[in-house]
Amino acid sequence: MVLHPAEPFAVLAHGIGSQHDLPISPFYAFAGAFAALFVSFLALGLLWSTSRFRGERSGLALPAALQRVADAPATRTTLRGLGLAAALLVVLHLLLDPDDPALNPAPGAVYVLLWVGLVPASLLLGPVWRLLNPLRTLHRLLSRALRRAGTGHHPLPARLGLWPAAAGLFAFTWLELVSPDPASTTTLLIALATYTTAHLLLAARYGENWFAEGDAFEAYSALLARLSPLGRRDDGRLVLRNPFHGLDATPERPGLVATVCVLLGSTAYDGFSDNPTWINTLQTSPLGRTPTATLGLLGSIALVATLYCLCAAATRLVSGPHPGPLTAFAHSLVPIALGYLIAHYFSLLVVEGPRTVSMALGTDNAPEPAPPLGSGGLAALQVIAVVTGHVLGVVAAHDRSVRLFPPAKAVAGQLPLLTLMVTYTLGGLSLLLN
Repeated sequence: MVLHPAEPFAVLAHGIGSQHDLPISPFYAFAGAFAALFVSFLALGLLWSTSRFRGERSGLALPAALQRVADAPATRTTLRGLGLAAALLVVLHLLLDPDDPALNPAPGAVYVLLWVGLVPASLLLGPVWRLLNPLRTLHRLLSRALRRAGTGHHPLPARLGLWPAAAGLFAFTWLELVSPDPASTTTLLIALATYTTAHLLLAARYGENWFAEGDAFEAYSALLARLSPLGRRDDGRLVLRNPFHGLDATPERPGLVATVCVLLGSTAYDGFSDNPTWINTLQTSPLGRTPTATLGLLGSIALVATLYCLCAAATRLVSGPHPGPLTAFAHSLVPIALGYLIAHYFSLLVVEGPRTVSMALGTDNAPEPAPPLGSGGLAALQVIAVVTGHVLGVVAAHDRSVRLFPPAKAVAGQLPLLTLMVTYTLGGLSLLLN
């Protein structure tokens, strides 16, 4: 595992670190993945004939006292204050600390604690970034200072949906995986200033609701939170629920497919970017490293999106017309994206996360963090995460299919989806085992 190479951090696949895990047997990995998907598909087709997921209508209500604490103004104010304070500390470290990711905790705070840390936080606690988001807090403070209502003057266009969030996620993954010097304090300061200014201006026009639709990190956290056992029913009650119910309640908004495909495609590019062939291509391309890497990232996202769109078209062809085939099954890609995120970023979080916190606390001579698993255990975890994500995707797609299509066509209509899942699985495992 290579975590602190002597070369500049610009050559790494991640913003501050990279990992190279030893592979396990490709034969057993591919055979196990195919068997898991195929057996799941057969079992669902034989035993699951009616839709069982009830979206936001489901869940076991938590005690009223717990909900009062969670919804209390003091709790929410405290969380907003913590989010704003953390953001200000990152900016101070960028301004005052050395321009060296081995000595400055700010790059790790952005690329590890925020980007990767939001995954377990959202899975355990729900859409936490909505409460911690420092941009929401800044917008409220500015609105009060200027004596303006926080609701804005213009309604959000319905056709906008999650497209701004998809664009923001692409911009962040470009910064992390493509930009020449992602860990530079100058690069991060420019990126943070641009992102903050743009969102505050748009929130001034559209109101605070802008952040739920347009902020990349809120959309990212909210999508992953669909798989959290903690959620809210449609009556506002805080509940414990089967994560599949939360996933089923994912709104079919414009830009949903693009958002998930950016997550999948950028993670795929991350896995491929360490390939010696691709590294040689970057070094010898007449376009230069950054344009070539940008095209590679765009190509990965476009490939993921094209395969999904072809699958949606085939499903319409097999099962008959449906008003929204493109978004109807987009929620089934969320567990797949989660599986890829765990597989690619687990070791980065558990190794670089503590190191970042240690630097932020000013701990001197902290011991070098060690990987929590051996190479074999880590490789097994990666394969299990990818395969489990696809199996969960198959389950979510099957339940939606039996709800939308007649029984005679529901199972046949899933054959394109099964083919898509197998294709994604083979691709994901190939990147891991490369």
